[in-house]
Amino acid sequence: MNFAIEDSPQQGAFRADVRTWLEKNTPAGIAHSADPCDMTLEQYRIRRSLGRRLGEMGWLYPTLPKQYGGGDLDAEKTVILYDEMARIGLSLPPYYDAGGRMGAPTILVWGTEEQKNRFLPPICRGEVRTWQLLTEPSAGSDLAGIKTTAIRDGDAYVVNGQKVFVGSSHGADQSWTIVVTDPKGERHKNLSWLMIPMDLPGISVVPMDLLATGGEGGSGSGVKNSVFFDNVRVPAQNLVGGENNGWKVATTHLEIEHGGMGRLADRRVVYEFLEFCRERHDGHAIADDPDARAELVEMFIEAEITRLFALRNHWLSHTGQPRSYEGAQYSLRRKLSGLDIASRMLRIAGPRVLSKDPRWGPLEGTVEYFQRDAITALHPGATTDIQRVIMARRIGVGRREREQAGTVR
Repeated sequence: MNFAIEDSPQQGAFRADVRTWLEKNTPAGIAHSADPCDMTLEQYRIRRSLGRRLGEMGWLYPTLPKQYGGGDLDAEKTVILYDEMARIGLSLPPYYDAGGRMGAPTILVWGTEEQKNRFLPPICRGEVRTWQLLTEPSAGSDLAGIKTTAIRDGDAYVVNGQKVFVGSSHGADQSWTIVVTDPKGERHKNLSWLMIPMDLPGISVVPMDLLATGGEGGSGSGVKNSVFFDNVRVPAQNLVGGENNGWKVATTHLEIEHGGMGRLADRRVVYEFLEFCRERHDGHAIADDPDARAELVEMFIEAEITRLFALRNHWLSHTGQPRSYEGAQYSLRRKLSGLDIASRMLRIAGPRVLSKDPRWGPLEGTVEYFQRDAITALHPGATTDIQRVIMARRIGVGRREREQAGTVR
């Protein structure tokens, strides 16, 4: 059975246009970095430059409306764009921008028209790069347990607290941040979201050097940081979604993070590893071994199922179809299948998949990074256990009313 997507003539023409544009506009000096921790500042700047060029086309955030700088592309063309970026070894955006990927669509749902016009165009054009600040020393999967406060004082909120496990080693322009705006308020009804400029006085960023373990599916998060807020005054107009309405806003953010809109171009390393195993050296290929072939088939099936879950969620969200547990289901599947695929790679090719050495490590260290990322990815964006809880609540297990999926458009 063939699950491949076949382009229509119009889609084929769009794919050709994208490929030609990328050939002309991708900087010559761009280099693939398997491990985001190895990305130099120069390489990061090259990716930012490409991001701005993509932004001019509306392709940096292709599903957002054109009026805010997006491409307003349909589901099929968006898939093609992600696929063509992955073909040359790049993601979309081509640099780590978790706050943009999840904050921008959330602002589109919950922001005022003034906030949409102020925040979204710079993100869509690649002029602004945004972190997401959620996790704290005492709150991760239990996001409602955060302690960072933002107390209203005239025309500003005064922010105090700490966020941890913040990705990227090259900083950000602003941070999409969940805070407590009513310390004495009822749980879930005391939270709000702020877009915080990172150049405000009182903000300090401290690398968590022992936790530089990579990030979300090769997204380039690299080094982890702690971000401290010491009486930081944030303009009140930067509060999105209404004061103490932050949990409802969070349902959108988390739905996107868990994969409710699909996470396209995932698992490309699997298909590259398949080709590596077909390569012949001294007349022999790993795929010649029947046991290795059986493992490769199972690995391919795992990757295809995960890809199809992502495509399904992408289609559901962008065509306005009813949704329920699908985001958490995809997230659970992606995490568990990633670990299974990493284990199969180790059995197929042996210990060299654990090496970055170009003489031994397959695909210039990409597989080695995948091995580590498959382990660490079990936790970010809510653990596998949390995803199971979400799925249960969405289908009504243990509750009189089913939990609704977060609004994403």
